[in-house]
Amino acid sequence: MKDEAARAARRAADEVYAGILERAPEHDIDPTLDRVRAVCELLGDPQRAYRVVHVTGTNGKTSTARMIERLVREHGLRTGRFTSPHLTRVTERIAVDGEPISDELFVATWQDVAPYVHMVDVQEQAAGRPRLSFFEVFTVMAFAAFADAPVDVAVIEVGMGGRWDATNVADGEVAVITPVAYDHERWLGHTLVEIAGEKAGIVKDGATLVLATQDEDAEGVILQAAAERGARVIREGIDVDVVERRVAVGGQLLTLRGTGGVYTDVFLPMHGEHQAHNALAALVATEALMAGGAALEGGIVEVAFADVDSPGRLEIVRTSPTILVDAAHNPAGAQALVTAVEEAFAFQRVVGVFGVMADKDPENILAVLEPVLDEIVLTRASTPRAMEVDDLAEIAEDVFGEDRVHVRERLDDAVTLAADLAERDVERGAAVLVTGSILLVAEARTLLGRS
Repeated sequence: MKDEAARAARRAADEVYAGILERAPEHDIDPTLDRVRAVCELLGDPQRAYRVVHVTGTNGKTSTARMIERLVREHGLRTGRFTSPHLTRVTERIAVDGEPISDELFVATWQDVAPYVHMVDVQEQAAGRPRLSFFEVFTVMAFAAFADAPVDVAVIEVGMGGRWDATNVADGEVAVITPVAYDHERWLGHTLVEIAGEKAGIVKDGATLVLATQDEDAEGVILQAAAERGARVIREGIDVDVVERRVAVGGQLLTLRGTGGVYTDVFLPMHGEHQAHNALAALVATEALMAGGAALEGGIVEVAFADVDSPGRLEIVRTSPTILVDAAHNPAGAQALVTAVEEAFAFQRVVGVFGVMADKDPENILAVLEPVLDEIVLTRASTPRAMEVDDLAEIAEDVFGEDRVHVRERLDDAVTLAADLAERDVERGAAVLVTGSILLVAEARTLLGRS
């Protein structure tokens, strides 16, 4: 009986999701907050019912948000976490106390907000404007679910940019900006100054801004925006720092200097220097939120970080051969991935499985990946947004040479071929690396039983 009820709830949640998917996609930005603000006002502004940490940047947002949530939860507070996109089930986007909301709650939340979403849709369409988008609806649902739970603190990840992102109707008491790099230029601008200006839009009057190390031009724009809003800025490399990091079994040991003091021998079960910097940003954001910048209890920090994970981020999903998945989808993310693989693993032979969205920068991503990949198998995620494999092959052959490039339209065929190629001529130390797209990584995780 329980199984039948669970299946029914899952079907109902899938139907709701299918209906929301008919709206404008989340990557299609319309620069206005009016629709989301109008629905939230009708709901009684649920986003003001709890404290908010708002996270933006180009890479590292999801990992940093997950770390902040885990640190806050270890203090005994009830947490909400809103991240995107999801890897397996849409309910992953909205988590309470670290767990995705249930199918039943997902449906109930939609039923609660749907009448108000419909009211604003009708008003907007009558005025000749579009109705709420996919991402706007999910943002409203997250705000409502967190208020209903109720949570004490919500950690909210920006979908894209910041200034015009649907999440920006919330006022982050603490804002976090991870490194800004080139991505989504069509919507955010073609220079780092423009992109940084969009991301700085989440900094609110009197807030605390935790600022990761940035390109000089990007940092200047962000600091100017923070000054205009009277925000307190905590800068990596000046006010706080990653003092030391050592590779350890299953992750790394960190010494972090926060605003409240130095935390030594902090075990982080994640690979890569970039994750150490994400951990620092998370720690400092939590110091600002929970202690006004003073030190956190060492035991809380230790337990929280040791329990952190971030699926799809340099994640081992199978052994023999080792299959890694990583959601890198721009050149900066690819560089962080390459550095982490070289540092944390001693593979003898690595074959890539690679696919990207059509609006990305495959040539520069592939150029970064080329030194660590012996061969590469090109494929695509099952979405119309994916770049055609034949088009991708032309680019890849220029980077790798024709002999090192293989093409398989289907992901399962690509992974099988890559595993065979990886194990060729080596007795051990073979690996497959699936990367280039979050959607591709999501499908690979499901294919390999990690859903």
